[in-house]
Amino acid sequence: MSTDPYAGPLTETAADTDASARTRAVDPATARHLHHLLATEQRRGRLPSVAAGIVRDGGLAWSDAVGAIDGRAGGVAADTDTQYRMGSITKTFVAVAVMRLRDAGRLDLLDRFEDHVPGSRVGGATIAQLLSHGGGVQAETNGPWWERTPGGTWDELVRSPVGQRFRAGRRFHYTNVGFAALGELVARAHGTDWFEVVRRDLLDPLAMTRTTTRPTGKAAPGLAVHPFADVLLPEPEHDAGAMAPAGQLWTTVEDLARWAAFAGGDTAEVLSADTLAEMYEPHTINDNPGQPWTTAHGLGWQVWNVDGTRYAGHGGSMPGFLAGLRVEIESGDGVVVLTNSTSGMGAFGPELLTAYVEREPRTPEPWHAAGDPSALELVGTWHWGPSVSTARIVGEHLALGEPGQARGSRFERVGPDEWLGLDGYHTGEPLRVVRSADGSPSHLDLASFRFTRTPYDPTADVPGGVDDSGWR
Repeated sequence: MSTDPYAGPLTETAADTDASARTRAVDPATARHLHHLLATEQRRGRLPSVAAGIVRDGGLAWSDAVGAIDGRAGGVAADTDTQYRMGSITKTFVAVAVMRLRDAGRLDLLDRFEDHVPGSRVGGATIAQLLSHGGGVQAETNGPWWERTPGGTWDELVRSPVGQRFRAGRRFHYTNVGFAALGELVARAHGTDWFEVVRRDLLDPLAMTRTTTRPTGKAAPGLAVHPFADVLLPEPEHDAGAMAPAGQLWTTVEDLARWAAFAGGDTAEVLSADTLAEMYEPHTINDNPGQPWTTAHGLGWQVWNVDGTRYAGHGGSMPGFLAGLRVEIESGDGVVVLTNSTSGMGAFGPELLTAYVEREPRTPEPWHAAGDPSALELVGTWHWGPSVSTARIVGEHLALGEPGQARGSRFERVGPDEWLGLDGYHTGEPLRVVRSADGSPSHLDLASFRFTRTPYDPTADVPGGVDDSGWR
């Protein structure tokens, strides 16, 4: 093991069966650079303390902490096992608990909330709309600032009363109340507290032992930093009651890094890969007038499209705390950041992840022959009318058109001469190979579109026929 203090930790989760596959470390020069960025952000933002971690291949590749948890010189130094409040990242745990209910056949995403939790004014929104902040439900409670005052019961929240600001499905409207509702749904479905469900079904299997509803062990106090002076004000800490599913949880860098690994695809069978991918599909767009948008919401997760690269994660803020989690969906590389300040931390997580990826690029996997030779008869040029498309075999899939083109899609074989669209315009659509009398491919029938080897091949049964006089 390296003795360089900046070589980064060698981390293994309790759930590992192959330690060597989880052990990650960064180059010492990379670790020094990331430490410098973290220290710079701590000073620039006047953050009492800040802790961060980088995740790759399901493990914590690098982590560090800067500052004292009380914000004073000589105070207790922060470390990667210091608890901070994660705020709205809590919502991602609630969302996964909801999707597990769906996968178990206990509910449908198109069910109205009223079908499972009757008696509220938010009941007309569907479960999918609540998960994606598209149900039109009001953002905050009607009582005192819920983030700084103890919370009450679900029945008290309903009687306050809370309701909808917009027609369900009309637009994105971020709602903490909506996730209070989803927490109540989870609790009623299981007959126990929402956090007990999260602890039992998510935290325990992922060995996230330092994620709790209230601070335990070494924990940073929530602090506000005066905007015009280097002085501090303690923020209140309490049980948010019915609003807890919107932002109650506390965690550490090491625990939150495990959740980032989960978000990057290492779900340890807690959730299927298909369901996680479904949660990342954009449902509502965070559209601010006059600004270009890059952020959307899937089912409980924020998703970003940055110059064509897709990310998923969530931000978090509560009085005294800011947090961030973001993973690059394709690679699974991710970052987590936690600080005990009400304000001051900018878009630091993505900057830290970019710096890491630039200095520690992934080595491409070696190419090897893995195509299906039985499908070679389908490769080459096809024509949809006068438009030209190229078919290729990529591994076990048939790719028709180029990735990123308007109608470029991949297809998986589902039977003899039967394929099904995996992505792009033709996702879920059937492709059928139609053969001539001699058994050779005549044309492709793709969701009623006819692809022929020559433009409008008159022998290929083109719908609407081909003019008898041909091209002229």
